[in-house]
Amino acid sequence: MDKSSLGGILVAVVGILGGLLLDGGNVGQILQPTAAMIVFGGTLGAIMLQFPLPIVLLAFTNLMNIFFERGSKAEETIARLVGYAVKARKDGVVSLDGELENIPEPFLKKSLMLAVDGTEPQELRKMMELVMDNQAEHEENIPKVFESAGGFAPTVGILGAVLGLIQVMQRLNNIQEVGRGIAVAFVATIYGVASANLFFLPSAGKLRLRLREEQVQREIVLEGVISILEGMNPRMLETKLRGYLAETSKPKAQQKDAG
Repeated sequence: MDKSSLGGILVAVVGILGGLLLDGGNVGQILQPTAAMIVFGGTLGAIMLQFPLPIVLLAFTNLMNIFFERGSKAEETIARLVGYAVKARKDGVVSLDGELENIPEPFLKKSLMLAVDGTEPQELRKMMELVMDNQAEHEENIPKVFESAGGFAPTVGILGAVLGLIQVMQRLNNIQEVGRGIAVAFVATIYGVASANLFFLPSAGKLRLRLREEQVQREIVLEGVISILEGMNPRMLETKLRGYLAETSKPKAQQKDAG
């Protein structure tokens, strides 16, 4: 569980609702199904119009990555690559052919397969960098969905406010209907602004961080496989690949030694 994401939402909700209650209001005042339907339905329709359906579904599928940390696999990947380097140094790169069937990561498997097949380092780099670029371009659409939602939601909230005021103007002779229309008008604006600034835009930012971690992982794999193909010493390879890691992600023991 990502404590930062969960804690951020709780702090925001408690702060807003706490301020409402301290001001003499109640939660029921902002629970308007009509306003929610207008804002979230309109926003969803807008992003479905802007993006193909598979990208929208992929974005919502990746939404859980905001609340759950899958943990960095960089250390495990580096250790695996160093192991491959030791084996390749003893028995040659072709000896790594037997390791391919045990590799679950498609990018690592494809890179190592090309290396085993005798691909030149320069050609291997070009081929896999093209794969990385295409994958990064595809993944870039995921946070863009929520960025667009953050742009549409406030505008749709204003649309809901206008609709509410239209209802008010048509029912000036009925006080109860007037009150309901005003409530929908203001609550729709709240839903639009709040969802954009407290959820959609922050979610896009967190997803960008998650995707960047995966991109760094692929960069480590590519650099490691090419270095193995070039016959780099395993210890030098480990030092080289650890340069991709942030200080906070390194083992505490190594940080103390560095200090």
